[in-house]
Amino acid sequence: MLQGHGDDGYTYEKEIIADFSTNVWYGGEPKGLKEHVFDRWNHVNRYPEVVAESLCEKIALHHHILPEQVLVNSGTTESIYLLAQLFATKKTTVVIPAFSEYEDACSIYDHQLSFLAWEDALLLPRLRSDVVFICNPNNPTGLLFPDLSTWIKRNPACLFVVDEAFIDFTANGETLIPLVEKSENLIILRSLTKTYAIPGLRLGYVAAQQDLIEQLMRIKQPWTVNSMALSAGEFIFENYSDIQPPFAQLFSDKNTFVQELETNDSISLHESETHFFLGKTIVRNAAQLKTFLVENHGLLIRDAGNFRGLTRQHFRLATLSPEKNQLMIKALEEWKALYY
Repeated sequence: MLQGHGDDGYTYEKEIIADFSTNVWYGGEPKGLKEHVFDRWNHVNRYPEVVAESLCEKIALHHHILPEQVLVNSGTTESIYLLAQLFATKKTTVVIPAFSEYEDACSIYDHQLSFLAWEDALLLPRLRSDVVFICNPNNPTGLLFPDLSTWIKRNPACLFVVDEAFIDFTANGETLIPLVEKSENLIILRSLTKTYAIPGLRLGYVAAQQDLIEQLMRIKQPWTVNSMALSAGEFIFENYSDIQPPFAQLFSDKNTFVQELETNDSISLHESETHFFLGKTIVRNAAQLKTFLVENHGLLIRDAGNFRGLTRQHFRLATLSPEKNQLMIKALEEWKALYY
């Protein structure tokens, strides 16, 4: 799906004052990252490393795994499409609602697709699929899967592709990367664009057992990760402990944001364990709400009506600064006054 994601403010003539549609950290890139990347501008005069070998080593060191168990890609989307290609025509289940690219990538490569609701997956069913895609924490709901490692162990013949793009944005979430060493049926997808606010650079990686990484390497195109993205990744893992966003403050701001929104009875909110969360408009639909907010307030939300398993009334909000959150609270009160 080339269109229909968040952060599509460029499609509107109206200036976007606050973008609630994207779940990227709103505070911008870490201090010093831009200078580090710009200082290496001369790297664009030659080809980057073919498969980002140096960055694979830094990531492996960070996670205490082998470099041969890491594959760096141009964002998680490249990782998803590589996996869909590798397992073309397989029986594949997508736990929904979910990021649309799992389904889209698998459709291109003729997977036999089925869909499993999140609530049903929580029962840890035995699976007949070859591959399962699950986002943990989930996008768009922001929910954590409570016992994913047990589900993986119960289905040794099924390969679990676990997308941890938003694992940093949880207070209690833990990565499954330590399980990679002993789990032949586990692939972890990680993104570096959300936490460090560099989605325009496109940077992510896969962690899995060496055999799976080798299979992906056989079909991966060379030079997909550009020199500037590699420089950013280098900076992130060399300065990791010093550049983390203020997550505790973000979670506190999110709780305040939700509490104030819950006083508006023209919308209902879903529980979430991340800084983003789903809402549902009681009047009209999310597409109309999105247009209202853009045209009247310069505020952008994610119309979530195109997520399989959701409705035309669903929308997604991310937590921004307290000042911008107040803009959304007031705008939604105006929406309520007009239609409720």
